[in-house]
Amino acid sequence: MNQLAFEEENLQVQKEVLQNIKDLRSEVKKNEIKCFLSNEADPLNCYIEIHAGAGGTESQDWADMLRRMYLKWSDKKNFKSSLISEHRGDEAGIKSATIKIDGDYVFGWLKKESGIHRLVRISPFDSGARRHTSFASVWIYPVVDENINIEILEKDLRIDTYRSSGAGGQHVNTTDSAVRITHIPSKIVVQCQNERSQHKNKETCMNMLKARLYDYEIKKREEENQNIESSKSEIGWGHQIRSYVLQPYRLVKDNRTSFESTSPDKVLDGDIDEFLEQSLYKLNEK
Repeated sequence: MNQLAFEEENLQVQKEVLQNIKDLRSEVKKNEIKCFLSNEADPLNCYIEIHAGAGGTESQDWADMLRRMYLKWSDKKNFKSSLISEHRGDEAGIKSATIKIDGDYVFGWLKKESGIHRLVRISPFDSGARRHTSFASVWIYPVVDENINIEILEKDLRIDTYRSSGAGGQHVNTTDSAVRITHIPSKIVVQCQNERSQHKNKETCMNMLKARLYDYEIKKREEENQNIESSKSEIGWGHQIRSYVLQPYRLVKDNRTSFESTSPDKVLDGDIDEFLEQSLYKLNEK
């Protein structure tokens, strides 16, 4: 058709053919990525756990920026997101937060986002306008399907209750409704404070614990010799999977795939699909 349109100098048909080729390429890419999302846990929803690194307000603000990035990405995909728990920073940002995202193949898309994320920028909290480097960690866990049986023994659990934190006003909890559960053998800790009912918070905590234990078993079964807890111990230099540089130049670079973007503002607004796709390609390289 393109050849005939060229010979007849029909620009309208040539434009249509070009658009059809672009659409076909896009469909091929989507189907190729779907083939990559074939692991047992890939179709599941996920929890995103974010922790600020050392550095006080600067790192806490960065952790909040990362949370916003994933929430924006979720919105662009028309997925559903909810806040499970958060610990606000002393001046700005968050010390830690856990969010849940529900949608098709969310865990498969985000599973390679686990790791240390590094930010370089002129600090808005520094009166001397100096450049700062901040770190935050992101950990992705699948929401365990009801059909997957994870055995948790009561004797292996330590359950603590505490008062939910809030900004003040009439909605601050006055009872110890927030719940923290420690799984003693694995030392995994989960917490929830988004519900007013202690019972509901405990139920959410148990679901999160199942997700964390399931994720641990998946990694063990896949022989990914990686101790998550030890890698969490240092959120800093030499461990980052991705760098977001806002000054002196503007670049986001993934250290594992070498994929780059010169539009950090778009990335921080949730435009991370290309980074996720490159991670999936890298994961499936033979």
